[in-house]
Amino acid sequence: MTIAVAAITFSTTATAGENQLYHPPADQLTCLAKNIYFEGRNQSTIGQLAIGLVTLNRVRDTRFPNTICDVVYQAKRYRDGRIKRHKCQFSWFCDGKSDRIKEHEAYKVAVDNAVQAYTWWIDGEDFTKAATHYHTRAVSPSWSRDLQLIGVVDDHIFYRWSK
Repeated sequence: MTIAVAAITFSTTATAGENQLYHPPADQLTCLAKNIYFEGRNQSTIGQLAIGLVTLNRVRDTRFPNTICDVVYQAKRYRDGRIKRHKCQFSWFCDGKSDRIKEHEAYKVAVDNAVQAYTWWIDGEDFTKAATHYHTRAVSPSWSRDLQLIGVVDDHIFYRWSK
């Protein structure tokens, strides 16, 4: 399957995903699904899969924590352990808003996409080309200048470390 988005082409080939789906431990799947839900419940399936793959690519990258949940909940903290608002890897976690899932059908889709992203990641099928960062089109973070642009999917621009 080839997906063309905003003049950037990502190629995907599903192997085990067509026959066998891999599942991370339940707590890790929940963290991945929540990240997909809160970061991209309004995005297309491929957009949600890209968010999932970025999350997983960070697990593999030594510059980030080595579990899905630790990646999702990575944040700067005060000395007393409280999280610093707006100082998280994923903005939904420390934006001061409720982290309660309200759209249950959208969350079910996020869970399905988390399982698919995990399956592709385990199989080495990463159409984001090892992207570890993304942001919405609405912002232009300073860190983006130091990374290699990979592509655009829906409302998000994806990057990876320059090699």
